[in-house]
Amino acid sequence: MLDQNLVFEELKKQDVTFFTGVPDSYLNGFCNYALNNFPDRNIIAANEGNAVGIAAGHYFASGEIPLVYMQNSGMGNALNPLVSLADEHVYSVPMLLLIGWRGQPGTGDWPQHELQGEITEKLLDIMHIPYTVLSDDIKKFGETVYKAAGYCRENRKPYALIAPKGVMAGEKTNDTDTKYPLNREKAIEIILDNMPADAIYSATTGRATRELFFLREKRNEPKVHDFLNIGSMGHASSVALGIALEKAERKVVVLDGDSAAIMHMGAMTMASKLNVPNFMHIILNNGAHESVGGQPSAGHKIDFTSIAEACGYRTVGKPAATETELIAAINELKDCGEASFIDVRIHKGLSGKLPPLDFSHREAIDSLMRELNDQ
Repeated sequence: MLDQNLVFEELKKQDVTFFTGVPDSYLNGFCNYALNNFPDRNIIAANEGNAVGIAAGHYFASGEIPLVYMQNSGMGNALNPLVSLADEHVYSVPMLLLIGWRGQPGTGDWPQHELQGEITEKLLDIMHIPYTVLSDDIKKFGETVYKAAGYCRENRKPYALIAPKGVMAGEKTNDTDTKYPLNREKAIEIILDNMPADAIYSATTGRATRELFFLREKRNEPKVHDFLNIGSMGHASSVALGIALEKAERKVVVLDGDSAAIMHMGAMTMASKLNVPNFMHIILNNGAHESVGGQPSAGHKIDFTSIAEACGYRTVGKPAATETELIAAINELKDCGEASFIDVRIHKGLSGKLPPLDFSHREAIDSLMRELNDQ
């Protein structure tokens, strides 16, 4: 791994001192250094497109080159503003893009990263964004940043720095707090205990998928009712909504995360347009991007319940923060006759005993489809 103190020194030499993006496990060292050392110059964005917009605004207001960080899976969110807002034929916005390279060919990553890893360089080529693949040589990094920042200034265009595994990834820490009594695993178990046995679950990217998967094994329950949204962060609720519309006789429950829900919060507005009384949207809200390093989200700062009510959901009017409150909210809402929503406040902290989530995605989805279509 590159020494992050030296990384930021090299960036400062090129007057790159403003950072925005979405945290990534491959950029964990970089993200945490920025968070801890430049809290007023590091903006954790709702999604990668949001970060490109923030970076553009920074450039318009300061004339300085910003840096936008993201996992390569977030390039899809960033693509539109990169090719329209930032393009040389529109507003011509220079910025450095620091991209964690999940699924790099030949590295044996998880299936959800393979195609994105294969097309990462190709997407940059298509967008006419030059790039350099970084190594853990700080001298070469300094030379690359000098070249990249010079290109940005001279051409008023973006330049990408691709970070393979290990180059920018510091050690993950399992930060815990005691702000709320429940953890994610306990909250999921309470939900399973208080919803019908045949309820369908859509679990969001990250720890919720792993904890649901291994809770099923611990409880000796079949996994045929579960959709594990192992990629496509922020879309678990949309998948669940599609199922709920088609299977009105089944309860469909979203086990969402605060960062995931924020990433594509516009999906919540669908509750105002559609009649889905079998749809329950639950956010397991720990106020953090926990799966990629524990950087703070806006989850504990915003009123999800009021947002949900404004979007057409039925709620109990406040977050649930204890087992008693969560059980009461589920019982009040599960047969309320409308799409419903619960913000479950939980504390940070990872369950270290969980092994990696290794399963056949095709077999899992085929099992769920048989379950849904045999009813």
